[in-house]
Parts: sequence; structure tokens; C-alpha cells
Amino acid sequence: MLPQATAAALLLLILLIVFMLQNSTKVEVHFLGLAGAVPVGVALLIGAVGGGVVVAIAGVARFTQLRVKARRTRRNTTGN
Repeated sequence: MLPQATAAALLLLILLIVFMLQNSTKVEVHFLGLAGAVPVGVALLIGAVGGGVVVAIAGVARFTQLRVKARRTRRNTTGN
């Protein structure tokens, strides 16, 4: 039997494939001086992945910031 997380990921992947197949109409996309025609589903997928990358970078930066602060706090409290 599949673990719940694997089953959920598989269902999400199937829904994503169906979405991309249903949204195959090509649209003109312009980004930073580049232009091209891509299917709507692909354009939205690229946008979502790009947004996820931005959120992941912000999360890593915040996590690192909190670790540095905790390390400084620990150093200051143990030094007294």
C-alpha cells in the first residue's frame, strides 16, 4: 500500500497532467525582452515553479537568519 504522502503527490501529478492537456492553447509570452508562444498550461507551470523557487529562497534566508540569531543568543547566555 502507498504511503499517504506518495498517494497525494501522485494524485496531484495526475491533476497537473490533466490541467496541462486541457490548456494546450498557445499564448504569446513576453518576459525580459524575450518573446515566444507556449501553451497556457506550460506558462502557468513555469510561473508556479518560479514562485516556488522565490518562496524557497526567502524561507532559507529566514531560517539562516534565525539560526544565526539563536547561535548568538546561546553564545551570550553561556558566556555570562
